[in-house]
Amino acid sequence: MPPRTERRNALRCREFWINHMSFSTLPLSYCTNVLPARTVSDVVQGLDQYPVPWREPIDQPLAAGLLLANSVVTELLSSPGQLEAFRDHLQHAGLSCHTLNAFPFGDFHSDRVKEQVYLPDWTDPARLQYTQQCAQVLASLLPDGTEGSISTVPLGAKLFDQPEDFQSRCIANLIELSQQLDELHDDTGRVVRLAIEPEPFCVLEQTSEAIAFFAALRGQAADVNQLTAVNRHIGLCYDICHQSVEFEDVAESIRALSQADIRINKVHITCAIQLDNPAENSAGREALAKYVEPRYLHQTFAQLPNGQIVRQSDLTRELTTEPDEQFAQAATWRVHFHVPVDAETLGPLGTTRGDVKRALAVVAELSYAPHLEVETYTWEVLPGGDRMDLIEGLSRELTATQQLLQGLSPEKSSSAGNLPIVSH
Repeated sequence: MPPRTERRNALRCREFWINHMSFSTLPLSYCTNVLPARTVSDVVQGLDQYPVPWREPIDQPLAAGLLLANSVVTELLSSPGQLEAFRDHLQHAGLSCHTLNAFPFGDFHSDRVKEQVYLPDWTDPARLQYTQQCAQVLASLLPDGTEGSISTVPLGAKLFDQPEDFQSRCIANLIELSQQLDELHDDTGRVVRLAIEPEPFCVLEQTSEAIAFFAALRGQAADVNQLTAVNRHIGLCYDICHQSVEFEDVAESIRALSQADIRINKVHITCAIQLDNPAENSAGREALAKYVEPRYLHQTFAQLPNGQIVRQSDLTRELTTEPDEQFAQAATWRVHFHVPVDAETLGPLGTTRGDVKRALAVVAELSYAPHLEVETYTWEVLPGGDRMDLIEGLSRELTATQQLLQGLSPEKSSSAGNLPIVSH
């Protein structure tokens, strides 16, 4: 049997077993975009300083969901020894890696990130090259018998003017990436999947937009005989708080994606800020004003009593002190500010933790097991009163998430460990 056919059969075998799982049996990941990292040395130093101590209080295996900026990936691939030494360091630290965050291209901890995080978009060859290089790195880091995922920008941002052929150009690059990922599988035996991450104010933000886009992607892929590669390698990263901020029903959202046969390759376990009764909750608006900061974009949505949604692209002090008529009349505001996932409240503010529970309950019903990753990258910019020791805070998040996952699927989690390892 040709090697390509053997590998395809191995992949189908592994997918058969995964289809009989609940949650992934891989270690829970924490995304390292919480740590500044502009060089390989920065990444190594951050891993030694934080993720290794995180494991001690939770007494569970831990995976590093690595954010590797373009500069870091370029450095890792500059010589075979660099990547091998980095892989060895991860192993000696007792950390595994099965997912990368390739959404930010550059420095995610610069003084001002905001809308620049969406550049380059998926029409730019630089985005394609960066993502392909991330896949090369991840294929080298993956433990035997596991598959990889890479989250990425949702094509681009609505904050920028887009040409008429924007979507078709994005699709062309995504099709090319799927071919490259297919070739990577043939060369290495490693399966790496892309996870496009919808986000408020982006080209893909609502579930309906993602479903429509995948229909267009599949149609264009079929025209060039690449539908199989696209279906195998291109899916979504479902960031729970992004859909919560949009006031979507997260359970119905995930079910709709499943019905459209859109694979969720990674789930970001995240919480956003919620402010109820803003007109009368002056204490809540005063607390929310402290979350206004210059680094990240904090898209803000409000739901009116009649269900209408109004929104603005960033949280401002003016909004919290003098909201316009529609925001003032709203029943609830939600803000894209990643807050600790174990928090039900933040003083007079609420969070969308309830949606985390609802979303994960439906993820457990899927016929496959997406990668699971906690992603709270905002610890450096939390208001002083809400900030705690980073190791303590991250350990609390991981412990609470492990307990939630165990509570949602105790019997399946205990039996899922029988998943066979398929050699390629």
